[in-house]
Parts: sequence; structure tokens; C-alpha cells
Amino acid sequence: MNQETVPAKPNRATMPTRPVAVTPLPQPEQTPPQIWPYWPQQPDMEPPHASTSLWRRLTYMSLGWIIAVLLALIVMLITGAVLFYRSDVITPGVHVAGINIGGRSMAEAAALLREQSQKGGIVLTADGFEQAFVPEALGIRLDAEATVKLAYQQSRSPDMLRQFIDNRGRIDLEPTWQFDPLPARQALEAVAPNFAVEPIDADIQMLDGRVVAVPAVSGQALDIDATMNTLTSDPLKALDDGRLPLTLKIVYADLTDVSQPVAEANKFLAHTIDIPAYDPLSDETLSLQLEPEQWQSWVSIALNKENSAKFDWSIDADKAAATLAEPLAALGSERYLKSDEALDAVTKAITEQRWTTDELRIFHHDQQHTVQYGETLSSIGYDYGIPYPWIEQANPGVNSLSPGQKIVIPSRDGLLPLPVVKEKRLVVSLSEQKLWAYEKGDLKWEWPVSTGIASSPTAPGIFQVQSHEPNAYAASWNLWMPDFIGIYRPVPTADFMNGFHGFPSRNGTTLLWTDDLGHRVTYGCILVDSKNSRELFDWADEGVVVEIKK
Repeated sequence: MNQETVPAKPNRATMPTRPVAVTPLPQPEQTPPQIWPYWPQQPDMEPPHASTSLWRRLTYMSLGWIIAVLLALIVMLITGAVLFYRSDVITPGVHVAGINIGGRSMAEAAALLREQSQKGGIVLTADGFEQAFVPEALGIRLDAEATVKLAYQQSRSPDMLRQFIDNRGRIDLEPTWQFDPLPARQALEAVAPNFAVEPIDADIQMLDGRVVAVPAVSGQALDIDATMNTLTSDPLKALDDGRLPLTLKIVYADLTDVSQPVAEANKFLAHTIDIPAYDPLSDETLSLQLEPEQWQSWVSIALNKENSAKFDWSIDADKAAATLAEPLAALGSERYLKSDEALDAVTKAITEQRWTTDELRIFHHDQQHTVQYGETLSSIGYDYGIPYPWIEQANPGVNSLSPGQKIVIPSRDGLLPLPVVKEKRLVVSLSEQKLWAYEKGDLKWEWPVSTGIASSPTAPGIFQVQSHEPNAYAASWNLWMPDFIGIYRPVPTADFMNGFHGFPSRNGTTLLWTDDLGHRVTYGCILVDSKNSRELFDWADEGVVVEIKK
């Protein structure tokens, strides 16, 4: 039986360089030996069982300490979590509208939110206008306390914990806002004047001699109600956008149709204005006319303020005076109308929309006379129908006349100082010694009369009834004259007048000249039969023209 060679255990003292060959001996048959692996050991090493036991003891001790520390940490974490949960500090990582309020007390977080909420702004915009307001000025106020309270509560809920984990330590919450419409309306009312454009009513104006309509112009205004509806429906949209578009509305004019006054004004402007003028000296009435193109240029029109269906007129006095000069020139160089009276009459007619003015009186200019050979002031006055003392007054310093001399003949209008009564007229003929009374152009009376003697003649001319005295006294002649009607002053500065009267008396008893009607017997007055003098006295109003013919 063969035997395997087993290496011997090395000797500590000697180590052979090679194995020694051994001749195997025959052995009895036996169970094969078990083979154990052998590992050489380093010198001076402890036995394996002692090192393993120490390591195990150290491992167990370390694990114990670790477990103790972990348990302590867990206790501390739990304790800290309980304390944190019971505190008013908000969980870290909590953001409200992007603002980090985590780790702050509720009071600190509320203060921070209030501060940050006022840093933003809302810009009101419309039609190129922009003005920024803090949200609170528009009634949008952050409820910091409610927001912080909600953040505090939700940050401690399980849902927020999951969000905290999912968002890697961040929790986002929406703030709580409150909206008060009153400040918003007040802010809109404050900016409203920036958009206020008043509408302009339709009007009328003159253009090239015609009245035309001026169209109405619409205005605009801030529509506060519509803007408030936009803001109230979603205040946070304005906050998020940072802008609030303002709604403007059209403001229509109250008056848009002026077609009626335009038509009426143009109808009026198409008329010719008639100016009747009366000459009391010639007893004729003239008609002067203003064509539309003559008077349109100095007339301005405007809508009636109380009734827009009507219109009012105004006159440019300077233009009117210049325009009136042309038609008035038709009267000639000796006669004229007073421009102020003519202007007043035309203005009144236009204002009252009449086509005929009140009748005007024609006046006469002073004249210049060249003295002829043999003429005297008396003869010149007789020819012109003016008592010669009036010519003397108009030519102060003229004591004598010579041929070729120029003198002034005063206007005969001075002898008619009162407004003329056109409907009545008295005519006296010196040559026929008669009186004719006319009313509205018809003959009323024809009577014989007596005029002044040659040494105290009755002056020819155009005069006027100026006074009435039931019984006048002429001191120069010691005469009482019943039913006296004064018609002219022989001397412009004298206190007495010549006129009509009945049979006079001297000393109050004796009647004079009762049989002399038809003959020149008076001292310048015109004698009328006493049975007619009272009727004439009552009929002849002051202002009636008296024409005394030669």
C-alpha cells in the first residue's frame, strides 16, 4: 500500500532546503486519513481565537453607543418637533406669493407681507394716460394676519408635508386679499377730471351772408361704474397684471339739431328792410331801403339761450353806421336822418324780426347864403321862412350885410323842437288870410283868419304847436288872448310866442277885431273867430305842424 507524502510541520530551529525522501513501510489497511488545510503562521502571533473575541466585544460596544445616540437624536427631534409645532413659527420653506416667510414668527411674517404688498403697484391706463396706485389705494388690501394664520395651519398639515417633500423643501401658498370698493371709487373720481372733455352743443353762425349749422361735438368722461364693474369682478387680475384699463364713455351734446333756427334765420336774412322817413317841412314820407347784402354784414346771430329753437341778433354799431350812410345819402345834401335814431330803429326792427322800421324824422342841415344886392336880414329870413332874429343868432358879429357876403341860414328844424304829430297839420295863407286844418290828409276845417300888420308881421315858415294857455296876456299890447296856442318865438331868446287865439280883450271887457277877420290886424299872431278858437285849442296837440305860407 502506497502512502502519500505529507509535509512535516516546520521546526522552529532548522528549515531543510528540500524534503527528505522516506521509503514507505507496509501498513495495515485502515481508513484513509482526513486532509486538513494548513496555513503557515507567522512567528510571534497570538492564537486566532483571542483576537476574534476582542473584536466582537468592541463591535457590540460601538453598536450600543450608536443606538444610544440615535435614540437620543430621535428623542431630541421629537421634542424639537413638538416644541416647534406648539410655537408660532412658520415652517421653513413656506412662501406666500413668492415671499419667503418660513422660519419667521407669525407677527414677523405678517409685517413682512404688509411691507411687500405695498411695493407693487397697479397702473391705471387709458388714452395715453398712466397713473400708478398702490393696491390699497384701490381697495385691494392684503389680509396679512389671515394669510399668515392660514400659512401656519397649512404648513403643519400632512398635505403640506407631502408638498414639502415633493417640492424639495418648498411650500407655496396663495395670499388672502380683501377688496373694498369705496377707496377704488374715490381713486377713480380723483383721476376722472383727466379724461373729462365737455361736449359742445350744435350752434349757428354766419358764413358768406347765410346762417349755417355748426355740428355738435361729443365729449368724453371716465365711466366710473363700468371701470368699477371690471375691477370688482376680478380685483386680483388687476393686481396680477399690474394694470387696470379704464373705461371711457362718450358724452353726447344736449343740442344736436339746429335746423329750425337755421331755416328761420336764413328766411329773415333774405328780406329787405324798409325805413320810412317823414319830412315835416315838405310833409312827405320817403321810403329808404336796406337790401339783405347791405345789412347782413353787420348783423351777428346766436342761439337763444332759453329756447334753442330761436335765435337772437346783435348789431355792430360801427359797421351799421357805415352801411347806413349809403341809403341815407339818397336824401340829398340838405336833409339827413340822425344816425343814432336810424341805427336804433333798424336794430329794433331786426331784433323784433320786422321788415319795416318805426318811422323816422328827416332833419335839415344849416345852409349857406350869399348876400345879394339890396337884401336885408329881414328879407332873407322872409325868403327862407325863418324869423330874421334866428339868422342874427346864427351869425354873431354880423351887423350889416354886403353883396357877396356869406352868412349861415340856420336849420328850420330849430323851429320844430317837439316830436311831430304827423296825422294833423295846420296851413295858414298870409295872402289869402285863411286857415285850413287837416287830419289824416283830409280837410277838417277852413276858416278866415287875421295875421300881423306890416310893422309887426306874422312870419312865414314851418312852425309847430308848442304850448296851450287858456287866456294868455301880452304885456306889450295890454291884451288878453283866449285859447292861446303858441307856435313860434319871433326872437329865439324871448319869453313870448306868436300863435293862434280868439278875439282878444283889453282891460278884460272890450273885444277887439271882431269885424276884421280876413284882414291883417294883429301884432304877429293869427286871429281865429272865438267860436272856433276853443275847438282849435282842444284839437291842435303839441307837436302839430303849422305851415304859414306867404
